[in-house]
Amino acid sequence: MFRSLHIAATGMAAQETQLEGVANNIANANTTGFKRQRIEFQDLLYQTVRGAGTRTSESTRSPTGIQLGSGVRVAGTSRSFAQGNTLVTNNPLDVAIEGDGFFVVQQTDGSPAYTRAGALQKDAQGQLVTSEGYLIDPPVIVPPDAQGVTIGADGTISAIISGQAAPVEIGQLTIASFVNPAGLNAQGRNLFVQTAASGEPQVGTPGSDGRGALLQGALERANVDVVEEMIGMISAQRAYEVNTKVVTTADEMLRSATQMK
Repeated sequence: MFRSLHIAATGMAAQETQLEGVANNIANANTTGFKRQRIEFQDLLYQTVRGAGTRTSESTRSPTGIQLGSGVRVAGTSRSFAQGNTLVTNNPLDVAIEGDGFFVVQQTDGSPAYTRAGALQKDAQGQLVTSEGYLIDPPVIVPPDAQGVTIGADGTISAIISGQAAPVEIGQLTIASFVNPAGLNAQGRNLFVQTAASGEPQVGTPGSDGRGALLQGALERANVDVVEEMIGMISAQRAYEVNTKVVTTADEMLRSATQMK
């Protein structure tokens, strides 16, 4: 009975974590480029009272044995990098990636970070930056007299410059792909950083070598299905309730045992 109390406690803690993951997904349902998280569980160690195949007599063996579990734990969190829906904004500096890949940005310490949020803006120097002010890498500067900025599917940035009839190429957007994007470490602010699990970034032209193409005037919405998350929330709630029922039942059994005369 003491074992059942501990097992139920691990189940309650696991379902609390599950609810936290669901809550974070729902909270970011309108976050540009957000990728939903999934909580993954793993059973804990087992006490082997009698191993499978142990002899029960000279001519027979136990077909299954006896193992007693000790509960559950959170084994990890994974992200789904499935494509989110496209939101058309008609803002010429909004760019969505259709397919795999990430925009590369420079953090304040100069190290690279990666994002799916393509809501680009210009800073005081005309450089393209994210909504947090991080520079796009490689840097792109939009001249002050540039008009009609166009971003091609391959990342080529062109603009009409005052005094020139033909569009002029002013920069190039590149994107990075990873062997295992689920291994990236989320930093908040729509940023990811490389880890040993993600592999090295392969930076190149959009639309090449399996990288996604760019779509100007649009943003990628979060790939969160609110209905699915609501179902997950109800499931976590019911599992938590059942675990509390186990605690109550074990307590009643202990009370009965201690009141025996």
